[in-house]
Amino acid sequence: MTADDLRRMAPGGETAPPDGLPDTGPQRPRLQYVDNLRIALTALVVLHHVGVTYGNIPAWYYTEPAKDGSGAALDLFVMFNQAFFMGFFFMIAGYFTPPSYARKGARFYYRDRLKRLGIPLLVFLLLIRPLVTLHVFEGLRDEVPYWAFYLLSWDAGPMWFVEVLLVFAAAYVLVRRRAEPRTERRAHAAEAGRVAGPQGGRGPRWSSDPRPLRPGAVIIFTAALALATYLWRFLVPTGTYVPFLGLPTPNFLPQYASFFVIGVLAFRRGWPQTLSRAAGRTGFAVAAGATLVHLVATATSPDGASLGHGTWQSLAAAAWESTFAVSMVIGLTVFFREHLNRQGRTAAFLSRHAFAVYLIHPAVLVGVSFAFRRLDAPAAVKFTLVAALALPLCWVVAYAVRSLPRADRVL
Repeated sequence: MTADDLRRMAPGGETAPPDGLPDTGPQRPRLQYVDNLRIALTALVVLHHVGVTYGNIPAWYYTEPAKDGSGAALDLFVMFNQAFFMGFFFMIAGYFTPPSYARKGARFYYRDRLKRLGIPLLVFLLLIRPLVTLHVFEGLRDEVPYWAFYLLSWDAGPMWFVEVLLVFAAAYVLVRRRAEPRTERRAHAAEAGRVAGPQGGRGPRWSSDPRPLRPGAVIIFTAALALATYLWRFLVPTGTYVPFLGLPTPNFLPQYASFFVIGVLAFRRGWPQTLSRAAGRTGFAVAAGATLVHLVATATSPDGASLGHGTWQSLAAAAWESTFAVSMVIGLTVFFREHLNRQGRTAAFLSRHAFAVYLIHPAVLVGVSFAFRRLDAPAAVKFTLVAALALPLCWVVAYAVRSLPRADRVL
């Protein structure tokens, strides 16, 4: 995601002060590392789908199943990504939600979400999706008309993320309106002005009253998330697909919802700045240790045993995913905060166009992958080649799209 672009993708994407309210309090440093985190996560989304293209998981618009052992390495790459990166996106979205709601109020906040999320969703469904499924329809042209093919194969692709964000944003509005009397809403609007700082600029800023995140709370949350995920997969085992929503990973919904809530709390309590460097190192260490245990357990388990249905392997998988996700979020947050908390011209460019990259990357990936369909090479080689070409090309195309009249107002 981005400073101006993927920030808009998040339900609370702006922290400028409310109109007509004075700016009070000292200016606080912009969290440029959060913008850089979203750039990295957006690039990881692109690489993730290249990995799906050449691995053994047929869950993309164009795939070439691996014919060599390197496909298994791509599957592991996809598995590690899936365990945490979309949850991290939802957490960042939740972080931006309270100040945006306070500044705009319920009505204008959700209207803005419908504009900035709904319009790109429609663009994907009406323009981009037909492009990325054209090669499939060509083989069925004599059997079904296009309108029937479009409806029968309907899904939102990677824009399922936007669909779920709209649902979470609506839930946040309902909770806030039920919990707060009108006088408190005005007080929160004034609070948003104080958090934004005297310049009224865009960008996430520090909470004015940080509260340390205690290790015990992290452990309890991780255990609760693992248990909730395990129980959820009695009903929605791994591999379940929800066609009317186009949701490819409904088995991760407990993580997505809880991480969004944690993002809201992180803003209110200033958790990101309270994390120590030791916490970041511990996060990476725990993620690595949990992964080693998980790989050993997976290697000795029957195929499909970890998908759900109440097996102990499913509980072990839920425990690893939850531990890995929480640990990676803590580790990456501290690492980017300490080492990547600045932006030059290149990073600013990547930030401005990251949401557009998220929107258009399926078309770029399918086009590049299809162009190399006749290349006979190991899966890892094709992954490297396509990733090296498609990743920068995504930002080039995103720049061209955002250069269209009025497109930058939505993207």
